[in-house]
Amino acid sequence: MTKILLLSDSHSYIDDRILEYARQADEIWHGGDFGSMEVIEQLEKIKPLKGVYGNIDNAKIRSEFPEVNRFFCEDVEVLMVHIGGYPGKYTPVTRQEIAAKAPTLFISGHSHILKVMFDQKNNLLHLNPGACGKQGWHKVRTMMRFVIDGSEIRDLEVIELGPKV
Repeated sequence: MTKILLLSDSHSYIDDRILEYARQADEIWHGGDFGSMEVIEQLEKIKPLKGVYGNIDNAKIRSEFPEVNRFFCEDVEVLMVHIGGYPGKYTPVTRQEIAAKAPTLFISGHSHILKVMFDQKNNLLHLNPGACGKQGWHKVRTMMRFVIDGSEIRDLEVIELGPKV
C-alpha cells in the first residue's frame, strides 16, 4: 500500500500545511509548474518526489523532470503530463501516449481546475489536483491524496488549503 500526495501548480509557493500533508504520504507527485528549485528541495527532503515540468518551469527544473513521466506505482501504470487535457479533449502529446498504451491513471495539471474523471473510452482514471500555489485565477488552493494498493486506487481525498490570498 502506497499513500500518495498529488499536487500541482505550486508556482514557487509552499507552506507548512502542504509540508505536513507531504510528511503523511509515502510518495509526493507533482503535476508541474513547480516554479522554483526551492519547492522541489523542500519536498524532496520529506519523501520521494516524482513529477513533470510545467510551462513556467526554468531550464534547471526541466533538466530534473521530464515533460512526460510514465511509471508504475505498485501495479498501477501512471502517465503524467503537465498540459495534458482531459477525457475527450486531450492534448496531442497525451493522445499519442494513450494511443501507444493507455495507463491506469492519467495525471495532469496546468488548468488550476481540480478534476476527477473516468475516461470510459480508454478505461483510465484522470486526476488533476488543481493548484496549491497562490498564482493563477483559481480561488481555492487544492491538492489530493489517495492510496494505491496493488492494482486498486482508493481513498481519494480532495484537500482544500483555503483561499489563495
